[in-house]
Amino acid sequence: MTPSVGISGMAVYVPPYRVNLRDWAEWTGNSWEKISAVVGHSFRMRGPTENVYTMAAAAVLRLIEQYEIDPEKVRYLALGTESSTDNSAGAVVVKGLVNRALVAQGKDPITRYCEVPEYKHACLGGVYGIKNAARFLALEHSDSVAIVVSSDVAEYSRGSSGEPTQGAGAVAVLLEKDPRLLELQLQFAGSASDYREVDFRKPLARIVGERQRIHGQIRDFPVFNGKFSTSCYLDASLHAVRDMLNRRTRYAAGYLRQLRAAFFHRPYRRMPENALLLIYLLNLANGSRADREEFARIAESTGIDPAEAGRELRETPDLESLVRERKLSAEIYPAAMPVVKAFRKSEAGQEMLERCFGLGAEKMMDIGNLYTAALPAWVAAGMEDALERSVDLDEAEILLMGYGSGDAAEAIPARVALEWRVAAKKIGFSKALEGGIDLTQAQYADLHDHGEAEGLKSSPRQLFELERIGGQRDGDFADFGVEYYRLAEALRGDAQAPIRQSG
Repeated sequence: MTPSVGISGMAVYVPPYRVNLRDWAEWTGNSWEKISAVVGHSFRMRGPTENVYTMAAAAVLRLIEQYEIDPEKVRYLALGTESSTDNSAGAVVVKGLVNRALVAQGKDPITRYCEVPEYKHACLGGVYGIKNAARFLALEHSDSVAIVVSSDVAEYSRGSSGEPTQGAGAVAVLLEKDPRLLELQLQFAGSASDYREVDFRKPLARIVGERQRIHGQIRDFPVFNGKFSTSCYLDASLHAVRDMLNRRTRYAAGYLRQLRAAFFHRPYRRMPENALLLIYLLNLANGSRADREEFARIAESTGIDPAEAGRELRETPDLESLVRERKLSAEIYPAAMPVVKAFRKSEAGQEMLERCFGLGAEKMMDIGNLYTAALPAWVAAGMEDALERSVDLDEAEILLMGYGSGDAAEAIPARVALEWRVAAKKIGFSKALEGGIDLTQAQYADLHDHGEAEGLKSSPRQLFELERIGGQRDGDFADFGVEYYRLAEALRGDAQAPIRQSG
């Protein structure tokens, strides 16, 4: 019999440098009311000596400490990221940093006999890592545990539509048999993928072209098409949930009605809300007679033909034609989206959004887009929020919805473990956000454009630092592009040899 496998713990690290979006709206002449409703309240920026590896290591170290994990039992340590600076190594760098810190504290390091894969597919890399960690544990006969850390830097050019949705941070997830937080029901997990040429990309041509090295680090601005990316997100989410529901025996609308919570990939606040409402309306249109009648009432209230809106939701939109015809701003659900807007304003729509997305929603308003870490961050925020608000989630069904541009999606149903309160108490999401340093307009511009800014305070919360980048190309010793790391002051003991990583 396949053992129960899932999540037993979570830990979060975000840099201290914070941009208040109310201030940003004033600096840029944007509407604060719109920004707060659609995006959030603030986002974080990495410091001059931080990158995905230092943030990931900080999250993993916190996870080990907060849950008193025996490093010798960690046989699988995966990194999910789309901001790596090396095409050869990744998770092993995180392991090296963590081990250096553990040894400096007089503790045992993570065992040598540990798998260290890295997963990449835009914002879905961490979810793929979690699924494969669960599969690893299902076949593991020992009492081994797995850690998957998602770490990313979301940066956009100043003046672009993506600018207010920036962010940086990492979330580490502990997986084991007989989980204490969430049991993952992978037998019902739904998958969807399709190739989207110009959705959201990071082509290597930027390395030799427009990609800039500032303060020794790469500024990783993506090539993206905002409206088209939103269309891809909605389309992939619908298909992944459709695949998941096809694997279940319960009727679809009923499953969605009884969900106690849902956590979606969250580039910004409004995006997952539209996806959830579209998914529910699709399943009303395909449901029982009562469901279809409810869908018809909602559609007719907007003057939309229910048959036309239902047909749109049931069919697969031709997104490739939008690329060929250069119509990336076209609405792929012209009849269904007005129905979504009407349903959002209804009492039933508001109830669904609050029930599914209420947990952790306020906490997530102050974290920004974390790419691969966005979904696990929301799960961490939501489970901690449920504990603080004394919400009864014992054995409740929840839905995890991951997405990666380009595109691919994963819909994973989960059940809350009976011991979830003990595990949630150790997450420390709110604590991880403490000590934020609000940037001035000049500091934000300098940190964004040049990688450093005058007057930034040294953060005692930073655990690892990027010390320097090598420049030797040939001879007896070559280290061009190799990144050297050190423990930050908070962890530093005696003199130590640098940790190297090529990039």
